[in-house]
Amino acid sequence: MDIKNIKPEQIEAEQLYKELGLSDEEYSLVKEKMERHPNYTETSIFSVMWSEHCSYKTSKPLLRKFPTEGEHVLQGPGEGAGVVDIGDNQAVVFKIESHNSPSAVEPFEGSATGVGGILRDVFSMGAKPIASMNSLRFGNLTTDHTRMLFSESIRGIASYGNVAGVPTVGGEVQFDESYKENPLVNAMVVGLVNHDDVQKGIAAGVGNTVIYAGGSTGRDGIHGATFSSDVVEGEKDNTSAVAIGDPHIGKKLIAACLEVIHSDALVGIQDMGAAGLTSSASEMASKAGTGIEMNLDFVPQREENMDAYEIMLSESQERMLLVVKKGQEQEILDIFKKHDVEAVAVGQVIEEKAFRIKQNGKVWADIPVDALTEDAPVYHLPSTEAQYFKEFNAMKNNVPTVENHQEMLRKLLQQPTIASKEWAYKQFDTEAQSNTIAGPGSDAAIVRIEGTDKAIAITTDCNSRYIYLDPEVGGKIAVAEAARNIVCSGAKPLAITDGLNYGNPTNPEVFWQMEKSIDGISEACLALGTPVISGNVSLYNQSEGEAIMPTPIIGMVGLVDSTKNVTPSYFQRAEDAIYVIGETHAEFGGSELQNIIEGSYSGKAPAIDLEIEANRQKQLLEAIHLGLVESAHDLAEGGLAVALAESVFNGKGLGAQVELAGDPTIGLFSESQSRFIVTVKNENKEKFEQLFANAEQIGAVTDNGKFTVTIDDKNVINEDVEQINKLWKEAIPNLLHVRKA
Repeated sequence: MDIKNIKPEQIEAEQLYKELGLSDEEYSLVKEKMERHPNYTETSIFSVMWSEHCSYKTSKPLLRKFPTEGEHVLQGPGEGAGVVDIGDNQAVVFKIESHNSPSAVEPFEGSATGVGGILRDVFSMGAKPIASMNSLRFGNLTTDHTRMLFSESIRGIASYGNVAGVPTVGGEVQFDESYKENPLVNAMVVGLVNHDDVQKGIAAGVGNTVIYAGGSTGRDGIHGATFSSDVVEGEKDNTSAVAIGDPHIGKKLIAACLEVIHSDALVGIQDMGAAGLTSSASEMASKAGTGIEMNLDFVPQREENMDAYEIMLSESQERMLLVVKKGQEQEILDIFKKHDVEAVAVGQVIEEKAFRIKQNGKVWADIPVDALTEDAPVYHLPSTEAQYFKEFNAMKNNVPTVENHQEMLRKLLQQPTIASKEWAYKQFDTEAQSNTIAGPGSDAAIVRIEGTDKAIAITTDCNSRYIYLDPEVGGKIAVAEAARNIVCSGAKPLAITDGLNYGNPTNPEVFWQMEKSIDGISEACLALGTPVISGNVSLYNQSEGEAIMPTPIIGMVGLVDSTKNVTPSYFQRAEDAIYVIGETHAEFGGSELQNIIEGSYSGKAPAIDLEIEANRQKQLLEAIHLGLVESAHDLAEGGLAVALAESVFNGKGLGAQVELAGDPTIGLFSESQSRFIVTVKNENKEKFEQLFANAEQIGAVTDNGKFTVTIDDKNVINEDVEQINKLWKEAIPNLLHVRKA
């Protein structure tokens, strides 16, 4: 079909707008905004800008619930990334973003461009990227296809981050059949900026020049935003919607843009992300209350005979859009030339609030700019409590039957969600820039702020099983667990970014999951003082016709005010006392133990009291700052037994001797919330116990390489640390090397 010959009336008569992703009602609204029939290019521009991926048309009413302001917040949602003050005129810039649909189709390219895109969001704010994280979900590693998705996604993340010179300092991976056909690939980047250098994506100043910089535009990624706003069907070939990245250009672009921000010629800068040139130009103009006119004849193109539709909807990577003061263009162009990055003037800011696109002497689009952004439709979808919820909530907290607790610990340590992720993070350059204090495998990554005694702690977290069982409680737990990881590292939690991954929002039960989990996240953010400063929404994620488990990833950043307070998550020396902080109850809904025994999830999610959580975190941070804590580790999947085992997996030849009382299954494997394991020197025990009325000493660190647990004077676990460490480390490599006969 030659789109140049498609008449505007034909689009309506043949309902071509539906193929582009617009509904009947939306197309009628487009005609109303345009006061005429839009042509094919204009219809396509509306379709990407009004897609869920760009407009958040179904999630926007829920996102307004988030607390977005706080004493440290300099920039909340609305720009490329959020900005948080860390003192001394410095700030951290961070955001998380998903690349789920592309990664399901082309896992290497999808995950690589996910990293590249989030890097651009951060340095477009004027910040130097100093660390990246990821949060990944895959099906069980039992099929060649899932193993390929996992392996190639890791390879893609490593490929881009390593070449770009930004350390990948941590993350998390979880496995469940819910993600079998629809993996989740969420990438987070943190940058550092001085307050005076923070940039915004605005097209201000009538007459100023619009400059395109970076890689050339091709036909890759066309309609990528629409593709990411729909269900990815196994039979459909969606490879053309996946953009191809080049980290070598990306690295040059970072250096060039970080120099450009120091020029007073720069007015605004934004990444060409989802919807490419269309979204960046229209959003920059709308935010500034201006218009933009561009001539596509000047846009660098790597393929011949590209028409306006293709250029405007391409999502080719490593591209930025800048607005520069008229008369000072050469200063900016010279900086890009110095860094071997192509840059060219493609348009200007106009007074009329129009989005006008020209090519070959013809106007191909002339749209009221706010119609694409501010006036995008917003839907208040119906919400219905999931049928399973009442049934699960009525269940008693039963204790699963475990015959052999030592053997169960071995099984838990080999569960891919719990097992060591070393196979993955060994592929990442974790030490780039030489400021990584604690990398992958720690509760939170720690990155030094160069030239200071400060550091930042970074984590990503979400237990989707809890959110599936009880979205509101699970949402609270996701934020609380992220904050626990930050506090365990010796940092004060500052703010979060969220990657909200759900199924089809037009399903009332899925929308209910969204609604209730966002309620829970919001409540926890208020209780823990961690406002939401940025984020991303990814909907229509499903596998074999069923929605994925609701998975709102929490990316959190905290401040370590002095590196002397950095606290490891592993035991440090023999004879230190081991304490558990917090109470343990019979709570197994959504637990890893339930997964092993039943192969499914049911019952209540673990309970959480946010007031207790906040007080406990505050107390632990105080104890760390007083120098009373040698190591700290939060209790998560697998409960106390797994946390204790992880605490001795540090290659120091240490062990642990632990004595408990009561039901061994509850004591060892419950996933009750708001709990920590800490170690304390014997000379500091009295001071530590004065701070914590609910801390119980359960044993001591040993130097014999043995992990032993006695319950009511009965030996329940007696393991050689080296042997169970080997099981934990080799579980994922062993699964990846298995092939069908």
